[in-house]
Amino acid sequence: MDPMTEALLGDAPAEVLERTPVPDEYTALHLRAEDVGMFSGVTGDKDVRASLRVGPVPMPDLAPDEVLVAVMASAVNYNTVWSAMFEPVPTFEFLKRLGRTGGHAARHDRPYQVVGSDAAGVIVRVGDGVRRWRVGDRVVVSPVHVDDQESGTHDDGMLGAEMRAWGFETNFGGLARYGVVRASQLIPKPAHLTWEEAACIPLCGGTAYRMLVSQNGARMKQGDTVLIWGATGGLGAFAVQMVRNGGGIAVGVVGSSRKAERLRALGCDVILDRNDFGIGGDDPGPEETIRLGKGLGRAIRAETGGDPDIVFDYVGRATFGLSVFLAARGGTVVTCGSSTGYQHRYDNRYLWMNLKRVIGSHGANLREQWECMRLFERGRLMPTLSRIYPLDEAAEAVRLVQRNAHIGKVGVLCMAPESGLGVTDERLRDRIGPDRLNPLLETPVPVG
Repeated sequence: MDPMTEALLGDAPAEVLERTPVPDEYTALHLRAEDVGMFSGVTGDKDVRASLRVGPVPMPDLAPDEVLVAVMASAVNYNTVWSAMFEPVPTFEFLKRLGRTGGHAARHDRPYQVVGSDAAGVIVRVGDGVRRWRVGDRVVVSPVHVDDQESGTHDDGMLGAEMRAWGFETNFGGLARYGVVRASQLIPKPAHLTWEEAACIPLCGGTAYRMLVSQNGARMKQGDTVLIWGATGGLGAFAVQMVRNGGGIAVGVVGSSRKAERLRALGCDVILDRNDFGIGGDDPGPEETIRLGKGLGRAIRAETGGDPDIVFDYVGRATFGLSVFLAARGGTVVTCGSSTGYQHRYDNRYLWMNLKRVIGSHGANLREQWECMRLFERGRLMPTLSRIYPLDEAAEAVRLVQRNAHIGKVGVLCMAPESGLGVTDERLRDRIGPDRLNPLLETPVPVG
């Protein structure tokens, strides 16, 4: 155990952390540029465990506006699956593009990439230009990496041309024992949550908040019926809670009885199994979309009294045509991600003639992230952690997400030696109750 790890696990005060040396290298889940072509010509299963490696990487220097976070826990997002399959383009292309901007950005263009877009941990170093954060602060990390000297960033951080997803379009991400983070990515960690519970929130929680609640998204209001595809997924499980917390009616679609059972634990108002309606994992085509949409629409109206005011769609190609068809007259489809494919097909008549809207959404700006985290701090929203892996098994965790064999968020312990650590407000935790805090925790299932 290196001195910094020993100090952190011993809850050393900030003055001790400041004088404890940072190691020259650290353990990280990473990709190698030499492996980019490994799946070329593969038409079947592109098993991400073949490309993901856990091992030492060099410790980078800090830019003036950055901090070094000792990552206690992280979580898996689907963007790491894309990175590990080198699709739709190898993310090393993003690193080259970032590196060409010069200065400290050149560090990102390396023959390896540390992946991961979620993290919770302790600040152990701060750059000379960091004002509002100190060594020893406990934080969670927003995945949105922006240039605060760009004009678009000051309107909405997501609109800046240099906005990137940390650990996907940048290097030095969160599935590691350390992460390099801009100060503009930091949010205080909720004191009643464990490291792994807090780490599962930022990317998916913030994204769902922007999609549904923010003025930049669907602006959900009380009484709105919201159809949520993949309602037990990383995004969907947060969306269900936000709909219910905001006075809406959550209609969750899942793909198995196991997932339906877990969705009940979240208190979803209406639960529909897509298999009961013949909805599979592929684009059904124009005529089949209308047939399937009529059947699903009847079921939704029977349960709620109307069509969905909002459709929450991160599934993409397999569901988007149905989403446009099913949304109420004047309703909204809010979309991101597209885990089943980016090329969406839909019948434009159902969009234009019924005055519907499609809103593209991506991540969340820092204000939205703070507003979202406040709901967790006050016990209004709960983490959606379902499984926890150690860092040396992180590739197995990514494989689970690749196979869609998970629910909620899959956590990874990085520097934390075991689960359950990091709580500093036991009173609030007890008041909320451990069962409410972890409604999706489940028995491990085979990775395959």
